[in-house]
Amino acid sequence: MSEILVTGATGNVGRQVVVQLLATGTAARALARQPATAGLPEGVKVAGGDLSEPDTLEGALKGTGTVFLIWPFLTTKGAPAVLEAIARHARRIVYLSSSGVNEDAERQTDPITQLHADMERLIEESGLEWTILRSNTIASNGRGWAQQIRSTRAVRGPDIAATAVIHERDIAAVAVHALTEDGHVGAKHVLTGPQILSRAEQVRTIGEAIGHPVTFESVPVQVARRQMLADGRPPALVEALLTSAESRPESNLITSTVEEITGVPARTFRSWAEEHADEFRWTSKSEAPRDVGDRLGRGGMPTPGAGLDAGVKV
Repeated sequence: MSEILVTGATGNVGRQVVVQLLATGTAARALARQPATAGLPEGVKVAGGDLSEPDTLEGALKGTGTVFLIWPFLTTKGAPAVLEAIARHARRIVYLSSSGVNEDAERQTDPITQLHADMERLIEESGLEWTILRSNTIASNGRGWAQQIRSTRAVRGPDIAATAVIHERDIAAVAVHALTEDGHVGAKHVLTGPQILSRAEQVRTIGEAIGHPVTFESVPVQVARRQMLADGRPPALVEALLTSAESRPESNLITSTVEEITGVPARTFRSWAEEHADEFRWTSKSEAPRDVGDRLGRGGMPTPGAGLDAGVKV
């Protein structure tokens, strides 16, 4: 069997895809801009290459039959050339998209969902066999709150609509089935967690996992914008994330797709929080939470992709 190439292999979802492919005995190859520092498990071949430079992909693609694609950019510029490179070697692609994509809409509600809709269209027109994984908000986005929680026991940011947060391991599990089994070509799998949670409920759950109360404090979008720009974040990324946060519609969407494909129910956000609890605990006296009046903790920003959430420092 030809090898499967995993892009985004050093990220939260891609790394899990690599780990789970190896666990099934499947030959996996990981794409990384800097292979020497990728830090991936033994048994996976790490190939150098950069999606922003399609000419660098030929070596990584040679000998592959299937590609797992995470598109880490805010536009589709360069995507046609990447898909052409993939099509010269592979016959099949599995793409991580967003559950927010509405096929009936002429335009999507925000630039990030529009990006995924545009990528889906390009993939469908590429001549490759394809499978689309439309993921809801990914639990690992919560790692961007770690420093705020360690230093203040609070998360401050714009409030957004509640969503059925999904564990990255469940996305990866579905991806592995789609990458290695027949029956998924032409499918668009919508993936969610088992419970709809607001940001405040996610933050409270993390607090319960670490054994200390943690609160969510909503701030206006314009305040978040000023601080994110002051932090040096690219303006285009700031606008895309905040527009997505402002325009995300209320949704009661919960699917059973994870269990239908993997045979195991989707993991809860609580299980994710308990697995990652140590990331949210302070490790020294200097990291101990300050008083409420001195809450100036820094939040993280996830890489552009499915189910984005914006963390801010205010």
